[in-house]
Amino acid sequence: MITAPDYRLQRNAFGRLELTTAGGETHTGVVPVRAFPISAPDDGIGLVDPHGRELAWIEQLSELPDEMRALVESELSGREFIPEIRRLISVSSFATPSTWQVETDRGTTTFVLKGEEDIRRLDSPALLIADSHGIHFLIRDRYALDAPSRRFLDRFL
Repeated sequence: MITAPDYRLQRNAFGRLELTTAGGETHTGVVPVRAFPISAPDDGIGLVDPHGRELAWIEQLSELPDEMRALVESELSGREFIPEIRRLISVSSFATPSTWQVETDRGTTTFVLKGEEDIRRLDSPALLIADSHGIHFLIRDRYALDAPSRRFLDRFL
């Protein structure tokens, strides 16, 4: 495994990420993967080949040169989709399955919560909610939600 100063990262003519080692070996189709995407998103990022083999390790995203960091962040944002819930607008029923209308950092949406077990407690006060289609929604701090949102949520916790 190699570390950040020992390689070069760039996009090829097809828009795929390429990692070139100090020895001149080039790996195409490299994918960045966060070790702790929610609790420490900027710490511990592996660069893996299309077969899942780790090629390089980034201890902290901030240690990369600006251009390389922008490439990694761009690739991660296209790969990871976890909208953050800012407010619960309505809940169809306090029994499951129920339809939730929420406001996220990416707009307003509606999803179906199949069961209370689809609400996972992370490091307090964070929650991860999976909808009926497997899309995950993050509540980073449930205590920071407005009072009506907390009341809706408390019925399911």
